[in-house]
Amino acid sequence: MPKTETVILQNLSIGYNTKNNEKVVASGLNAAINSGKLTCLLGQNGIGKSTLLRTLSAFQAPLSGEVLLADGERLSPLSSYTSKLLSRMIGVVLTEKPEVQNMTVEELVNMGRSPYTGFWGTLDDEDEQIVRRSMQLVGIDSLRDRMIQTLSDGERQKVMIAKALAQQTPVIYLDEPTAFLDYPSKVEMMQLLCRLAEQEQKTIFLSTHDVELALQIADCLWLMTPQGLYIGTPRELASQGVLGSFIERDGIVFDKATLTIYVTR
Repeated sequence: MPKTETVILQNLSIGYNTKNNEKVVASGLNAAINSGKLTCLLGQNGIGKSTLLRTLSAFQAPLSGEVLLADGERLSPLSSYTSKLLSRMIGVVLTEKPEVQNMTVEELVNMGRSPYTGFWGTLDDEDEQIVRRSMQLVGIDSLRDRMIQTLSDGERQKVMIAKALAQQTPVIYLDEPTAFLDYPSKVEMMQLLCRLAEQEQKTIFLSTHDVELALQIADCLWLMTPQGLYIGTPRELASQGVLGSFIERDGIVFDKATLTIYVTR
């Protein structure tokens, strides 16, 4: 299947406008995120991953440059979208746990339909069918009547992904989706996101500190460094030496041939 560029960065500069000056976190970013692929954003703490995600999600404006979003055959600046239209284009799953009590899994996933249901939020048969399919896709259909506060971290994260799927957006951004999970659950979550990208032709872009999993599962890596943004498959970035520079420290060895990280004693 040919790649489709869904999100395009054109000479993007990200950061903050403070009272006295402008704080630039990263500049000159030119890149594209493709549908049907799982793209993972890597980088050391403080490099600007969260700032980039917030900018791509329209939670904050770029300092300069443009983020373009594909809507069918047309590319439009992110800034030209109303909040209602944006809610039909981009779904966001944050690291923070949802602060909800006394709500069932199904009720929370139902909220993903809010861009389509109007003020009263009444779901028709089609909406309910979309909610059911979204829960089935992430394997939580059996949890539909459970209260949110009774779920494990992994189950709760799946619920938030099902809510994003129910929103039916072509683009889904996730901020550290494996942060609170044990290792088997981390693997399961990354495999799920990879499968959703491929089977549902979603544009799935996530930040993660789980470098080893990203190396094994991601279709594409974005590596933010002080020297710039590097983009490619795990093997491409390994052969260029940029992954080794990012990973290796005293006692940490990266084997670029096998994409394996070793800890020495």
